Amino acid sequence: MDETAKHRSRPATPNKPVPRDERITAAALDLLRTKGPRAVTVEAVAARAGVAKTTIYRRYRDREDMLAAALTSLTQPTPPADRSALLPILEWLVEQSFNAVEAGIGVGGVAALRTEEDPEFTELSSSLLVEHRGALANVVRDASLGYDVRQDLDVETLLDCIVGAYIAERARSGVVQPGWAERVLCTLWPAVTPSPPNRP
Repeated sequence: MDETAKHRSRPATPNKPVPRDERITAAALDLLRTKGPRAVTVEAVAARAGVAKTTIYRRYRDREDMLAAALTSLTQPTPPADRSALLPILEWLVEQSFNAVEAGIGVGGVAALRTEEDPEFTELSSSLLVEHRGALANVVRDASLGYDVRQDLDVETLLDCIVGAYIAERARSGVVQPGWAERVLCTLWPAVTPSPPNRP
């Protein structure tokens, strides 16, 4: 039997199952993004994750504990892979700010923060978002020590501008249009540094 025939005769390797903890977190965040915090119940998460309620209760005390664990997973952004210049750091900043909403609390979560329809969620999310923003801001402040960054740059306002641009585009268009990150970066660049971006 030739090598090709051997490979064809082997059974396909089954996909590795996603760990239950990851499925629970993903289900909780998906419900939060699409339906808002009140939809994140133990029953709903169990159904979406394909696990028993007892599986969740073995891991978390209650719904609030489960939601806290899911949101905490968003507060530790992956550091930028390229710190060689200011441009890739700012590109990373825009990407992380986008992901905090798009892949994080979602528009439903943002709306809930504004309306405070779920006080426990509002308190928890606000504290975790502050932690997340702090991690992003620290990277920008560290970068400003070695690059041509305006000395009077207000990093908190810079972050507000990025997130605000995302929310405004979603409200205006229903979706974030292609090229959004590039448009935001080009618009904000003059506010960060007087030099034009040095692209390869």
